Amino acid sequence: VQLQASGGGSVQAGDSHRLSCAASGGTFSGAMGWFRQAPGKEREFVAGISWSAGSTMYADSVRGRFTISRDNAKNMMYLQMNSLKPEDTAVYYCVARGGYGMRRNANEYAYWGQGTLVTVSS
Repeated sequence: VQLQASGGGSVQAGDSHRLSCAASGGTFSGAMGWFRQAPGKEREFVAGISWSAGSTMYADSVRGRFTISRDNAKNMMYLQMNSLKPEDTAVYYCVARGGYGMRRNANEYAYWGQGTLVTVSS
């Protein structure tokens, strides 16, 4: 499975923005998610979604502001980010795993996209 994240850019605090992740390389039926890494900080979990999209989970820092979704027919995953804050500035990575369950641990995800930078200015 190959993952391609896109949609990064520079926005103002309070703005909304959407990231996309395209999956290729065959039929994929595992859980997916987003991680991010801010400058000088460790990589952290942002959001996860089950294969059926029936279950989602979020980091406390983004819950209520970010929404993860996926369209399996198009092999796409999205991260809608609202009310963006400067502390959301990071490189965002889309990830996938072979299992159905969502995980917060980066080591549980075998497939990683190349990352896309989101910069939020105050």
